[in-house]
Amino acid sequence: MELKPLNKHAIGSVMEKANHYRLLNDPENAESICRDVLEHDPDHQTALITLVLSLADQFSTGSCDLREARSFLSRLEGEYNQNYYGGLICERAARAMLSRTSPGSNYAAYDLFREAMEQFEKAESLSSDDNDDAVLRWNSCARTIKKRNLESRPEDNYVPYGD
Repeated sequence: MELKPLNKHAIGSVMEKANHYRLLNDPENAESICRDVLEHDPDHQTALITLVLSLADQFSTGSCDLREARSFLSRLEGEYNQNYYGGLICERAARAMLSRTSPGSNYAAYDLFREAMEQFEKAESLSSDDNDDAVLRWNSCARTIKKRNLESRPEDNYVPYGD
């Protein structure tokens, strides 16, 4: 089945719909709209950002993975955006990891939060004085680590018997 192309004059209203679907907690429809826009304009920054966020919204359901969401970061304009949205991807993956009960998920969440915080620090160094978004995200990660008592995975000191 072949997909139908968008009318270039409809892209503005279509992107409004994508944001609306994200707000309605329907990231799959938002993702689909963004992919349609990107078929027409591969460098459309709003569509790329909304796609990254829509994919990250799906981490908790397991219908998207970290690699796929990260694959769009290099297409974002500017180091600030690449770092900031890279941090958001890691933060959302960490929060999704916290909802799992599998062994080691808290350690994986901690690692992802720390990676997010590194990305946010890079973004902060590139931001203007009137933009504290990266600081707010960094603080949110730090508070979650503290509240949940998250820590890095302990080193494995296993020594096989007889060695």
